[in-house]
Amino acid sequence: MPTRGHHPYGPPRRPDGSPGPPGFPPQLNRIPFPLRRPPGPPPPPLSSLVAQFRSGDWPPLNSIVRRAPVRGCAWVPLLFPTLPLVAPVLAYPLVRSARRYAHRAFPPHAFRRPLDPVVLRVQRVRAWAALVASAVLLLAYGTADDFAELQDQYLLRVLVTPWLLLVTSPLVIVTVFLLRPAHERPDMRARLRPVVRTACWYFLAVIAFALAAPGSSLLLDVLPANPLLTLLFAGGALVALVWLLAFAGFATATLIPAGLGTHRVHPALPALLTGFLVWELALADLVLTGMPPGPAALGICSAVGGPLSVSLVVWWEIHRLRTRHGVRLRG
Repeated sequence: MPTRGHHPYGPPRRPDGSPGPPGFPPQLNRIPFPLRRPPGPPPPPLSSLVAQFRSGDWPPLNSIVRRAPVRGCAWVPLLFPTLPLVAPVLAYPLVRSARRYAHRAFPPHAFRRPLDPVVLRVQRVRAWAALVASAVLLLAYGTADDFAELQDQYLLRVLVTPWLLLVTSPLVIVTVFLLRPAHERPDMRARLRPVVRTACWYFLAVIAFALAAPGSSLLLDVLPANPLLTLLFAGGALVALVWLLAFAGFATATLIPAGLGTHRVHPALPALLTGFLVWELALADLVLTGMPPGPAALGICSAVGGPLSVSLVVWWEIHRLRTRHGVRLRG
């Protein structure tokens, strides 16, 4: 039993090591009590965020929010005049997550086909020339309905292109496969397997997004009339639709320009697929949206000039592959 004034753990000590008053608990000398919370790391500069976006490494949402000059509850009065900006801000984490998983499933560096720098420069010049010509034609002869149909035409191409590629690519691949000599076909067949696997996963993602919207609406009609349950299900369905749309969009941006990675089977396959796809899309535009605005002769030139110029660039690319790199379609 310790006596009065005697501490069982030895004489008490102050923080500087000198003896303390009787009864001063020595354990408190060893426990730090910070007076204020240590400051966190400074927010990243705006230039570094822009560099992250350009490099493809999208920063998390908190890094972007910390760059804003507004702090604390000052966000609340600013949300009302900027309500259209709230939805993109809330959807950013979903889009970033879908982009990360899409690039993990379909790495862009694995599907980036080698291109002749001269061919790449000509393709860019042709694309800009076609864009300028379409804009001039629309500004000169377009009506209000033509401007309203621009978004519909863009969505039509985005939605139709994967399915056209699904139908066209097997036909083109089989044709090139039959043109090659018999002793090269086993090697081409082995290189074709990962392409088929990639195509299957990609079209499963596209089909999942295409079935998600009508499936959600059907399930919403079947659910019992409970406002809370309906609200929770609608919110979850909206989150799933946004994620699937972003995943399919990033996968499309990686795979469609690369022709599903068919350059690993034959170097000329992406160019051939592009040549066929551009004519199919032009035909779909004529059937679904009609002729371009303007006089009949100018409309025909506009409708045919785009796919014809792409076909000429494709023919020139295959010609360069044959003359400069020894790539041939026939054996």
